[in-house]
Amino acid sequence: QVQLVESGGGLVQAGGSLRLSCAASGSFFRINDMGWHRQAPGKQRDVVASITRGGSTNYADSVKGRFTIARDNAKNMVYLEMNSLKPEDTAVYYCNAYLRRTAYSGSDRLYWGQGTQVTVSS
Repeated sequence: QVQLVESGGGLVQAGGSLRLSCAASGSFFRINDMGWHRQAPGKQRDVVASITRGGSTNYADSVKGRFTIARDNAKNMVYLEMNSLKPEDTAVYYCNAYLRRTAYSGSDRLYWGQGTQVTVSS
């Protein structure tokens, strides 16, 4: 069974920083793309950042220059460094990963973590 577990959320003042971590565990052959989404109350879940296995990154315009996504393939982890946080960054943050279950699998399967709350006070 595959699990993604986030950590590092919390309450921070505007202008502050937080670092989210997400660990993938279980039985799988390889993790390909990984990323972070967020969902604020009453809103849809939106992409925040993504990173390929080779380290190429993409960011939502709203977080460019403030957030940095990184991964450690050896540890099956993805991170989100969040700086200059704003109240509008308040949301539940979810990590996701596209996993290839076996060497013979023809496609990747998308997995999600349970989410971690980030609250930015003004």
